[in-house]
Amino acid sequence: MSSNLINRRVTLSSRPKGIPQAEHFSVDEIPVPDLVDGEILIENDYWSVDPAMRGWVNDLPNYLPPVEVGATMRSLAVGKVVASRHPDYRADEIVMGMFGWQRFTVCKGEDVDRKVTETDLPPSLALGIMGLNGVTAYFGLLDICDPQPGETVVVSTAAGAVGSAVGQLAKIRGCKTVGITSSEEKMALCREKFGYDQVINYREENVADAIKTVCPDGVNCYFDNTSGPISDAVMSNLAIGARITICGTASIADWDPLPQGPRVHRQLLVARARMQGLIVFDYKDRYDEAYVALAGWIRDGKLAYNEQVLDGAEAAPDAIAMLYRGENSGKLLIKVD
Repeated sequence: MSSNLINRRVTLSSRPKGIPQAEHFSVDEIPVPDLVDGEILIENDYWSVDPAMRGWVNDLPNYLPPVEVGATMRSLAVGKVVASRHPDYRADEIVMGMFGWQRFTVCKGEDVDRKVTETDLPPSLALGIMGLNGVTAYFGLLDICDPQPGETVVVSTAAGAVGSAVGQLAKIRGCKTVGITSSEEKMALCREKFGYDQVINYREENVADAIKTVCPDGVNCYFDNTSGPISDAVMSNLAIGARITICGTASIADWDPLPQGPRVHRQLLVARARMQGLIVFDYKDRYDEAYVALAGWIRDGKLAYNEQVLDGAEAAPDAIAMLYRGENSGKLLIKVD
């Protein structure tokens, strides 16, 4: 079946330094190879755009090897099985995995992250609130920060795909929530859709002073998606026994050379605080736990989501840079043309 199909894809055409721009990618077409035993053919419906993709294309130490120049851009995608030579997969099943920015993916069965069985929910959610974004929020907040009822939880990039979920999970836990974001539009989204109690615009306010005002007893939990000056400001207002999840470093455009900023050890010492990095792949054996909980909260109306969908392969090359310019609202996706 696959021998007559043409695969439209987005490739990494040159190695970026820092945030990848549109000029670092190309769109091309190649034939789809025939299936062999153990493989499946997937027609992708949506591609994911995630901040982590910056690290995947830079030639710096990371938890995954860099995407090779000339290769299909690595990304999560969701799509439908159209042909299978694997006993565990059949045509028309919806699957999600690291299928890349391409219309068709030929892969082994073990390369599928999961079958999407929540047929009452949109399949695009498998890349956002019901995918790694939601799972990241779930384990990063509930396992690492372990917020208790009545505590104050502060979240940077609060309107983003991960941050919006973190704030809502904290409310489910009975916490006061404070979101940090970048515009009046996103502040309104944080308040009205994601239920944040307080929202701070880091472009218009002194974040340290604002945190001190809205968190008079200090910050019990900080979910850090930015690093940099925003996090420095939150660190100066930690409560005793604070817990910090390091999830992302969006404010740092380039890690070579290593940026220099305020040392955090004094704040951690005085507050007897704990800071821990989060790589969500470490929780892979527990993903099903998160999927069940997240789906239940969505169905019960306790967990809202926001998607921004770009159209087609031509929109993909600038999509990662768009994230880092702060132009997205919620989970950024590309609808496959």
